[in-house]
Amino acid sequence: MSLYDDVRNLPLEIEEYSLEALELQARSDFLRKTTVIHLHGRDEEGIGEDVTYHGDEHDRSQKLGPVLPLAGSWTLDSFSQHMATLELFEQEPEQHAYRDYRRWAYESAALDLALRQANVSLGDAVRREPRPVEFVVSMGLGSPPSTERFDAWLRLYPALRFKLDANVEWSDELIAVLAATEAVDSVDFKGQYRGTTVDSPPDADLYRRVADGLPGAWLEDPGLTPETEAVLESHVERVTWDAIIHSVEDIENLRWPPRTVNVKPSRFGSVERLFAAYDYCEAQGIGAYGGGQWELGPGRGQIQLLASLFHPETPNDVAPRAFNMEPEDGLPESPLEVELRQTGFLAL
Repeated sequence: MSLYDDVRNLPLEIEEYSLEALELQARSDFLRKTTVIHLHGRDEEGIGEDVTYHGDEHDRSQKLGPVLPLAGSWTLDSFSQHMATLELFEQEPEQHAYRDYRRWAYESAALDLALRQANVSLGDAVRREPRPVEFVVSMGLGSPPSTERFDAWLRLYPALRFKLDANVEWSDELIAVLAATEAVDSVDFKGQYRGTTVDSPPDADLYRRVADGLPGAWLEDPGLTPETEAVLESHVERVTWDAIIHSVEDIENLRWPPRTVNVKPSRFGSVERLFAAYDYCEAQGIGAYGGGQWELGPGRGQIQLLASLFHPETPNDVAPRAFNMEPEDGLPESPLEVELRQTGFLAL
């Protein structure tokens, strides 16, 4: 029996829904906006978070309001099939991936509501106990690169682990400084993004220097060209993927069989596709780790909950949201204790 079979037939009653706008001035050049979906039925509420990055997409959706035909009696699976037929955007979104992000917001809210109406938690439904979650802090080093913020975090939390966004300005000296800390779990080359503000072109020299200089780090999302493939051939056991992983088929079609992949829930769009990826990775002996999307609301707790159930001991990019901001003392440390709500798909 598949993992999805544990939840597909959960009854789901939706009477109405509402949208809640969230925003945070994360940096001077980054106003983060998200939308929380609230589904209501049988005196219960299910919530999910739309992590689409372009703020205009949230403004348009919130201006329209709750116009989708969601009310009715469903199973979780029939609701998912219904979602697949709906147009979730007024116009083609800035990125095709946003279609998955928005669908995940509604599907995660539906999963939450169905579980609450059934009076069970996600852990109960899938017969798994939550375990403390190992997490990394994801960050770039700026331009020109500086370890100032990286060092500040390490002074506060000497055992903290990191996932760092590389760029062509990284020098051999910088890489050596990072290696000496033994705190870098993974390096993200951003080579698989297209049409985003973080796109990074393939660079064989950068990949070689990072792979050689940080021999214990995962190498995420390299851009592939004949030159970069030649560099990576001797490091394929450390190559992992994120931006292009939206389904089991995407994992099957990777250039090299992976030892691990970034299973980022919002990229999968539906609960069925996400759970199929968990099943596939477990059956194939492929590791998984979770990733965040600058969630401002319940979405962060939900990805931490999934990590606690399915891959707690891997370098999960699901740190408490305060780690996205400036270094401060008194934050929860890794491994993170994740407490499930008694019912539903939510971490307390």
